[in-house]
Amino acid sequence: MSEAADPGADERGREVWIEKYRPQSLAEMFGQGAIVDRLESYIAKDDLPHLLFSGPAGVGKTTAATCIAKELYGEDWRENFLELNASDQRGIDVVRDRIKNFARSSFGGYNYRIIFLDEADALTSDAQSALRRTMEQFSNNTRFVLSCNYSSQIIDPIQSRCAVFRFSPLDDEAVADQVRAIAAEEDIELTDDGLDALVYAAGGDMRKAINGLQAASVMGGPVDEEAVYAITSTARPEVIQEMVDRALEGDFTAARSQLEVLLVEEGIAGGDIIDQLHRSVWEFGLDDREAVRVMDRVGEADYRITAGANEQVQLEALLASLALEGET
Repeated sequence: MSEAADPGADERGREVWIEKYRPQSLAEMFGQGAIVDRLESYIAKDDLPHLLFSGPAGVGKTTAATCIAKELYGEDWRENFLELNASDQRGIDVVRDRIKNFARSSFGGYNYRIIFLDEADALTSDAQSALRRTMEQFSNNTRFVLSCNYSSQIIDPIQSRCAVFRFSPLDDEAVADQVRAIAAEEDIELTDDGLDALVYAAGGDMRKAINGLQAASVMGGPVDEEAVYAITSTARPEVIQEMVDRALEGDFTAARSQLEVLLVEEGIAGGDIIDQLHRSVWEFGLDDREAVRVMDRVGEADYRITAGANEQVQLEALLASLALEGET
């Protein structure tokens, strides 16, 4: 049936792929094999402890939590699974009200319900203290799953009550396998350099890779390197390397010119350029001394930008510092 003859085709075309292709079971998850094995053993024994998932964005923390609920409760999972985002609802009232009301409400057929608190590191210290007491009070019929980017932001009394799982960035092979599978399912022409570009732009973030694939596919034509870098606002690694090489050679003017193209003409955020420098510096073929110099300046610029300094000024200062040392 052609798309014109299929009234649902347009609706499917607008569907967000990160939801469409979100794993429905732990076995379908990519790149977190050791964690999946441990979680499956808990489910097999029907002995789920409180869980704490930590790690960067797009590596499967939320997916793991929902998959646990689906495997434990089947079609009833929505009635037995409460998801809250602590970055939106970070006060103590959320812990005292919504969580307690859900934990206290009656339910049948299962030994416990699951409360999933996403971005738990955004909770205030008072809210975390209240959460600790709530975890103790309702431990007989409620299991808590907390996710965060940084486990150091979670108070020790909560960490000690949880089995801690540290999700690492997905390796390139796992991201590439998922992207290939989706491209085949959606009948998208994905070139080899386009796949490499998606994997590079994602940096271990599966969500970013899938979003990039969907966005590039809408442009029409094959999803190639040029389309991916344009749609994801990512600088080509060779451009970043050339900019750094020019600075290290003492040619600040040329390095600054390339930086201006990235920031102004291509509209890439300064923080993203810093991230690419950090990820790629050891792949530039620099000797150890030069690589250490670059990393030292990258760290300083990143700190200042995070503290609110002007991105362009800090990046130009980074290149100027490398150029001055390159002249000596």
